[in-house]
Amino acid sequence: MIIGTGIDIIEVHRVGEKIAKNNGFREKVFSKNEIEYCEAATDKAQRYAVRFAVKEAFLKATGGGLTFGYDLYEIEVQHGEQGKPAIFLHGKFKELSEQRGWNKIHVSLSHVTAMACAVVIIEQ
Repeated sequence: MIIGTGIDIIEVHRVGEKIAKNNGFREKVFSKNEIEYCEAATDKAQRYAVRFAVKEAFLKATGGGLTFGYDLYEIEVQHGEQGKPAIFLHGKFKELSEQRGWNKIHVSLSHVTAMACAVVIIEQ
């Protein structure tokens, strides 16, 4: 059964500007694995932006949005061997997922030079 769906689109330059400020935004929003993955790329802003879009889409799919007050870096985007993206939850988001019976989280993401978007579907 589908619990929720979420979609988000963001301008890459907005996230790029926040990352460039070096004021802790990166560490507050992204996991260490995500930071390593993004920093290794030439298109850093695109990679950060699409991960930010995934986090926003996930929060929309939960129906709770930012009201949970949990750390966004606990929502982590990773890629499988064939490049398929997946969401891994940690800390309080993992606990919430277990409490609510979120058995499967689907994610699709895309980005181009100027825009990044993501769709998330949560199933029970």
